[in-house]
Amino acid sequence: MPLASLTSSVTSAVATHGLWAVFALMLVDAVFPAASELVMVYAGAVATGAFVGIRLTLFGHVFGSGFAGYLAAALAGTVGYLVGALLGWLLGYYGGRPWLERRGRLLHLTPERLERADQWFARGDFAVLIGRVTPVVRSFISIPAGVVRMPLRRYLILSLIGSAVWAFALAAVGWGVGSGYRHFHSSFDLATLAIACVLVLVAVMAVRVQRRRAMDAAE
Repeated sequence: MPLASLTSSVTSAVATHGLWAVFALMLVDAVFPAASELVMVYAGAVATGAFVGIRLTLFGHVFGSGFAGYLAAALAGTVGYLVGALLGWLLGYYGGRPWLERRGRLLHLTPERLERADQWFARGDFAVLIGRVTPVVRSFISIPAGVVRMPLRRYLILSLIGSAVWAFALAAVGWGVGSGYRHFHSSFDLATLAIACVLVLVAVMAVRVQRRRAMDAAE
């Protein structure tokens, strides 16, 4: 889908359906790439009141152009993604690898991507945390996690941390650019890559610190 068309679809959905659109789009992104970067940055920009006549709404409540709007957008994205991550895990757990090998292409899970997912999980459970803040990879973690029988509780905790970091960081970018969103969007891909690199670096450092502490405690 051309970038202009994708942008129009995402912004129109958020403008029309408010936080429900943020929730739903992030839910889908947990198992199928749905432009979560664009969703959260735009939602953050809307939360500043940068767009005349467009506000974030939920159950008829209109969130004003303040911190409450930003918080609502980030939480909607985090919760939506976590629900999608759970659904993806359940699909992989109960469907199993044979089903995934037959039907995976419908979700863009080709045999090559399945093999890469296996290699990713071979790095340990914390691969989920790093994967959740890595563009593209983040959408192909959920179902394979269920297939490899990753413990659900640990999976959800790591997914919650990763998705919260992703949603809050990108919404903060939208919040920061505010009325300059349209100009910012022209360099969106480069900015997203830079943000993702920073988040991945932070996640890797956190994992290393955690492992070092575990090793020290075991000695």
